[in-house]
Amino acid sequence: MSPPINVAPTVSGSSPIHEQPTIGLIGMGAMGKMYAKFLAEAGWKKINVCDLPEKYDQLQADYAGSANIHPMRDGHAVSRSSDFIIYSVEAEYIERVVAEYGPSTKMHAIVAGQTSVKAPEKLAFEAHLPQDVHIISCHSLHGPGVSPVGQVLIKHRASDDALTLVETILSPLKSRFVHLSYEEHDSVTANTQAVTHAAFLSMGTAWASAQSYPWEQGLYVGGIETVKVNLALRIYSNAWHVYAGLAILNPSARIQIDQYAQSASDLFKLMLQGGAGSAEAARKFRERIEWARESVFGDWDTKDLTTTSPSTPRKPKNTKGRRPILLSADLLDRFSMGTQVASSPLNTAAPCLPPKGTLSPPSKYRPNSHLSLLAMVDCWAHLGINPYHHLSVAATPLFRLFLGVAEHLFLSSSQLSSAMESALHDNWHRADDLEFVIAARGWSQCVSFGSFEVYRRRFDETRSFFVSRFDEAGKLGSEMIKAVMESELEREESAEHE
Repeated sequence: MSPPINVAPTVSGSSPIHEQPTIGLIGMGAMGKMYAKFLAEAGWKKINVCDLPEKYDQLQADYAGSANIHPMRDGHAVSRSSDFIIYSVEAEYIERVVAEYGPSTKMHAIVAGQTSVKAPEKLAFEAHLPQDVHIISCHSLHGPGVSPVGQVLIKHRASDDALTLVETILSPLKSRFVHLSYEEHDSVTANTQAVTHAAFLSMGTAWASAQSYPWEQGLYVGGIETVKVNLALRIYSNAWHVYAGLAILNPSARIQIDQYAQSASDLFKLMLQGGAGSAEAARKFRERIEWARESVFGDWDTKDLTTTSPSTPRKPKNTKGRRPILLSADLLDRFSMGTQVASSPLNTAAPCLPPKGTLSPPSKYRPNSHLSLLAMVDCWAHLGINPYHHLSVAATPLFRLFLGVAEHLFLSSSQLSSAMESALHDNWHRADDLEFVIAARGWSQCVSFGSFEVYRRRFDETRSFFVSRFDEAGKLGSEMIKAVMESELEREESAEHE
């Protein structure tokens, strides 16, 4: 039988202060501060917060003017006084922190974790929390600077009243709640985030290695390139540990990141061989892309992916009536950091531009291989991942947008054909594609080492190349995400009423 909870489950931010729960936040990084802000603004008046002991004085200064947020010296003080406690610490340290502060948890309190990988969190909670407390974990499917559109709740060891209270407390975030188990959470987050992060990390590392901002030179500009550039910079503007825990501690994520690197490498080899005149390699390249398209965007109910191969393509699914994820390419251009090259002879003096004679004058959107997207869909196909399933389960804005650009490319026969032709026959992007493959391999190896320090160093080295562009990219990226997510919510609401 589950223990009781300390307050009424139907209490609200407008209830008298003596009826409200005391909310505890252990860890006041970007996400902890976001939670404190939203909860305080909603009227929750007893919010106890703490961070590392050496940050106590700064916390006091930060919240000196807040009547609702009360800094405390450590997690012992927060744990013993709070009715609902959220551990918002890095996955790498969750076991150590819970081992220290968990035994101080107030009787009949509810404890949650905000880590992106739940397997270590589950073990820590089961090992170090008293038996008379409830465990209901959570995970916000967004960063601290994005509208909180999704919130996973994991009722692991708790009563229905405890779950109701958690939903009530978190309701000010206006998130759509998704209920999963710990194991389901880690599988879904691997499917929606691991490869997506690897793709954008690899793009950034490739550009940094080439010492080039390609959008400033008329390359990779406009339409879906706008999404790729803005989101790559958005990832590198965040803290490295946001991505390291998911990649290193989630076994499913490691498998997917390795497959993504393998897909990029395999496709690039076929591009080189086909471009060098091998008709067989060109045929295999096109066949593999078509197989991936039909596997990922085909009818998921007709066949088991494990029985298919590039030589047995699947029947495309009927997408009639489904609104695409992305807005129009012209609208996306509003958020571009660069400008398209005019339709004029190419300037061979400009760095990284194609040699004279290798391309006709460029159109508004320069054709290129889109290797990062080809590898993404190829990876999904080989792992049997249905990305559309996760849109309704636990999709982050980042995943929605990357699926959107993949959908935009693969569901347009003319664009996909143009990408394949460019991949095989254009030389101007060869050096960039090579850097991308090397970067993808490097990130896969980095994750396989299981070292947070190696991950941090690799991330920070790339990050330093883009620091001067974060303010511009952050503003444009936020506006772009807001526009696309508003369109997505309208689409989902329309689908629910059909």
